[in-house]
This record gives sequence, C-alpha cells and structure tokens, in this order.
Amino acid sequence: MKRKILVLLSLQFSIYALFGQNITGKWYKVQHPNASLVINIEKNNDNYFGTFNWEQKDWINVVNAPLENLIIKDDSLLFELTYASFKPNFKLQKDNETGTYKGFFYLNGRQIEPVTLSRIPPERDMTIAPIVEKTYTRQDTLRGKITPERAWWNLTHYDLDFELDIENKFIKGSNTITYTVLESKNDMQIDLQPPLKITKVIQAGESLTFTQEGNAYFIHLKENQIKGASKEIEVFYEGNPKEAPRAPWDGGFSWEKDANGKPVVFTSCQGEGASLWWPNKDHMYDEPDNGMTISVTVPEDLMAVANGKLTATEKKDNGTTTYQWTVVNPINSYGVALNVADYVHFSDPYNGMKGTLACDYYVLPEHLEQAKVQFKQAHLMLEAFEYWFGPYPFYEDSYKLVEGVGMEHQSSIGYSGGYVNGFNGTDSSGSGWGLKFDYLIIHESGHEWFANNITYKDMADMWVHEGFTTYSEALYVEYHFGKKAGEDYIKGISHSIANDIPIIGDYNVNDTDYTQDAYMKSATVLHTLRQVINDDEKWRATLTGLNTEFYHKTVTSTDIENYIAQQSGLDLGKFFDQYLRTTQIPTLEYYFKDNIFAYRWTNAVPGFNMPVKLKLDNKEQWIKPTTNWTHEYTKDTKKELIIDSNFYVASFKNMKERDNE
Repeated sequence: MKRKILVLLSLQFSIYALFGQNITGKWYKVQHPNASLVINIEKNNDNYFGTFNWEQKDWINVVNAPLENLIIKDDSLLFELTYASFKPNFKLQKDNETGTYKGFFYLNGRQIEPVTLSRIPPERDMTIAPIVEKTYTRQDTLRGKITPERAWWNLTHYDLDFELDIENKFIKGSNTITYTVLESKNDMQIDLQPPLKITKVIQAGESLTFTQEGNAYFIHLKENQIKGASKEIEVFYEGNPKEAPRAPWDGGFSWEKDANGKPVVFTSCQGEGASLWWPNKDHMYDEPDNGMTISVTVPEDLMAVANGKLTATEKKDNGTTTYQWTVVNPINSYGVALNVADYVHFSDPYNGMKGTLACDYYVLPEHLEQAKVQFKQAHLMLEAFEYWFGPYPFYEDSYKLVEGVGMEHQSSIGYSGGYVNGFNGTDSSGSGWGLKFDYLIIHESGHEWFANNITYKDMADMWVHEGFTTYSEALYVEYHFGKKAGEDYIKGISHSIANDIPIIGDYNVNDTDYTQDAYMKSATVLHTLRQVINDDEKWRATLTGLNTEFYHKTVTSTDIENYIAQQSGLDLGKFFDQYLRTTQIPTLEYYFKDNIFAYRWTNAVPGFNMPVKLKLDNKEQWIKPTTNWTHEYTKDTKKELIIDSNFYVASFKNMKERDNE
C-alpha cells in the first residue's frame, strides 16, 4: 500500500529502552524511489533512544523526530510512531546472514507491508521527475470532445430495445433517439464500439447513409433540421460485445454462472463508455432530458434488471421474456446498466424526505438470507446522505441494489461486496471504522448524489464523482458514530494518497489516466476545506446546496469550485489550484527566534494563503500564512508547534533561516 508519511506532523516523545546489542547508529529503509526513511539509534548508559529522518523529493525533510516506544531485546527491534489517533508499529527481527532487520509495518494491529532496515545507505534519485506529456489519438478526441456533429442537437429521450443471446454472447436490437435541434445541421455523431456494428439507421421511414471512423458513426440526415424541432432516429445494431476481463475496472459484458450453474450477465462501462454495448451520444455533457426506456428480452427462466422502475413484462411463445424498465429522470450514459440472472426479489420501502421511496433488491437465490440482513444498511445510508446532501435525487425511479458488479448505476446500484462489512472484509482506512459499514453499499450509493445527480461534463473532472463520494464514507461514519470517528476515517484513508499526478486531468480527450488520488486525496482535500470554512452548518448547507443548484445537471470542476467559494464567502482560487492542479503538499515552514514566531507556506502555488489551525505551546490558535514570511510576537517559551491533523499539510522547522536572521 502506498503510504505518505503524514506521521511527521505531530510526534510525541516517549521512549522505553531495554537491553540490546550493538545496534546503535543509522539504519536505512527506502520507501520508494523518491523517498527514504533513516532510523538513528543512540545509547546513553543502559538506555537506548531513537530518532528518524524522512526525506522526500518535492515535498518535505524532517530531521531528528523522536521514535516512540523503542524496544530493543535480544534480536528484536520494535518502535512506534504516534500521530493523530493512529499508531504505526514496526516489528523487526535481526537477520544474521544479511546483517539487516526484517519484519513488517503494522497499522492498528493490521499487517500492512514488509520492512527491511539496512546499514547501507541506498542510492536514490532525488531529482525532480520531469512531467511526461500524455499523447492522444483522433479516437480520443472523437470520444472526449463535444464535436460539431454532437453540438447541434440536444438529447431528450432514448428507447433502447434489444435481445440477449446468452449462449452465443450476442446482442441485437435498436435505439430510438429523440432530440431537439439546436442548430440547423445534417451530420450527427453516434458512437458504437467494435466488435458491435450499426447495421441500419432510419428517420421518418427512410434509411440513412452513414460513415464510420473507429468508434464514431457519422449519420447523414436527409430531413431538413429546423431549429427548435423535435426529431428522432432509430439506430439498429448487433454483434458480440467486448468482454470485461476485470469488471468494473475494465468495461464490457461479464458472463458468469451462479451456484446452480445458471447464467449471470452484467455490464460495466465507466471510462470506456456506454458505446461498448449500445449506440448512443457517448459524451457526458448531454443526458436525455426525459429519461429512457430499456426493453430487454432474455430466456424465460432468467430476469433482466435495468435502471428505473419495471413497467411491463411480456412472456413470449419462443421461450423468452421481455422486461421493460422506465427511467423518467435524466441519466448519464455509463449509468445505464443491464443485469441478467435467476434473481430473487424483495423490497423494503424507505420513508424519506420526499415521501415513500421504493427500495428493491435483486440477489442470487443462494444469497437471499444474507442480503436481507446486509441490505438493511441501505436505509442507514439514505438517512445519513439525505441529512448531508438533501433528498435522494431519483424518488420517481426508485432505489435498487442488484447483485452483479460493484458500480454506481443510476437507481440500480451494482453490488458485489460479499455480504460483509468493509471492502470485502477489509478496512482501507486502518481506523477500524471502515468495518462498521459495507463499503459497496455506502460508496456506490453515495454516487447517486455525486455522479448521477451531479455529473461531470468531462472525464478530467473525475474528482467531482469520486472525491465527494469517498468523502461521503466519512460523513456516513460521522452521522452514525460521531464526528471524531469520521475524522479518524478520513485521516486513515489519506495514507493511500500517491501525489503522482494532479487530480484534474486533460480535457476533451476522455482522459482515463487518473489515480487513486481522485478518490482519497480529493476526499482529504474536502475535509481540509471543511476546516478552512470552520462552520459545520455552513458546510452542510453547501453540500446540500450543491445538490439543489446542480440538480440533474452536468458540471465542470470550475462550477463546483465557484459555488463552494460563493457559499463560503472565501477566496478559494489558490486553494483549489494547489490541491487539484498540482501534486505539491503545502508545507508550513516556521521558526522561533527570541520572541518572534515566523511562518510561511512553501511547496505551494504563488499566492497560496490558506489559514490553518494549530497548537502553539498547547494553546489552540489560527494563523494566516502566505507564501511570504509573516513575523509574529509571541510570549510562548517552549516553542512547540502542532498543526491540527485535520488539515492536509506538512510542517518543517527551518533552523537555518532562523540562524541567518
């Protein structure tokens, strides 16, 4: 696991020394190519004590920070670092053959990763890595840009109708696309990815010609497109859709079997696009204003579940059944889902902010009893998220959990959590709170507000989906278990921050090259922002307001940034530039000289001016650093500074600067 050592912010000295052998001196561990950890052990009479140095390029150097609970006994070496509410432990054993100490790093009693300490300093490249320019193709542009062939028409409705041949992994059907003419043009882009192919396009009873360029089909319309007119085309297609080797991280169809050997089929397509399995306007900026219908024909011993509500079921003489699902709200294309299996169904309505919400659950027969217990968390989720974000956005379309693949399909949340708490039984936060809820239920349902209600216009703004939703996990914990529990959870997941590339990607090319920072770092940034606003009710009103202001809309990161700034009354431009558009961790550089306390932000964008809460000689106070030195008179004598651990920042005591003044 990737762990950024934010442990350096507030370590307290407390050492216990026992007996030991010749272990004094420096021991080295390389964390990754750009960072190092150095342990220094010293002896005074019969007592051992230890310090460590942390060095990382383009971030921070920490010198002589004390270890805690250092124990040297026989051939074992144990020490602990304390920060916030976490205690990372190092438990190592001497390897006589290599002269090293080997063991593991533990977090809250859970083994995280192997550790080796050596006497030999590693060779490391601490130079600043060059920024590697991404390269894009014509297909990337056709997929990710609002092309002229997309811009002139507005989606109003999809009517998707297809039959699934499970034995041959074959799909055949049509999509009737209703649209409003915004500008008089006659060439329309519709997307469908090989090996699927469009076989025919009809408008007003006439067949239309079309050309293909990779995944993009350009339909040549005969009818004069009059501005303001409502039109429709019917697109026919067929083929063997791409299979997803690792759903949902890879898009496509998944063909599996249940415990009784019956087929289990489901789709996933975020990133690659919904055109993996049905023809559509495959760009996130435009959603069908009036929703869509999804009619699916499958073998009669199976059930097809899609988005919205089940509005018709038709058994046919040929041994198949057609299920019609109706969505009345706008829906993003990747949020359209198909699930086919021998499902059993149960329901549990929720009395929410807008009345009674239909909650329906579709699971494999062998998991029915487990699901009846585990899915009770859906009500707990709705209670918490309606408190933080406002009403569930799709009362008209119901709420569903469907066993298949874990994914935020609108009004039809995919579930693959194994009917255990945590993420398949693990707690990514290391705080213990992650085992108090089922990650797949809470996280994927959180997307109903951030992804399905508020939807990014461009993949580059992935953080709008994943950052707010990851943060919603902490808010769920806070709602049910208290504010400190929520804080501990968010601090825990912050250890997975990589800071490898900026959170915001490249626009107009469907940039799918995002990392876990779209999740963990973005959530941590939002938690930091809450501290800066320093008003929990205003913060909650801002989260609720986002889901009102952008109800069923597509947005850019700038839209979200401007709204939060407006509601907070703060100038947050540099804050967002720092955290969303760079990989730098703002570092509070400071020193004390006589009765002067001097401080500034370093490793920061020009003009970065975020206020920060800290304790100075155990007295809580706020300071307002800028990227220039601020000198403040202080009567404090101990000169001990600890930054509030709810801020995602680092600190560095600049002894050299102090001595130079």
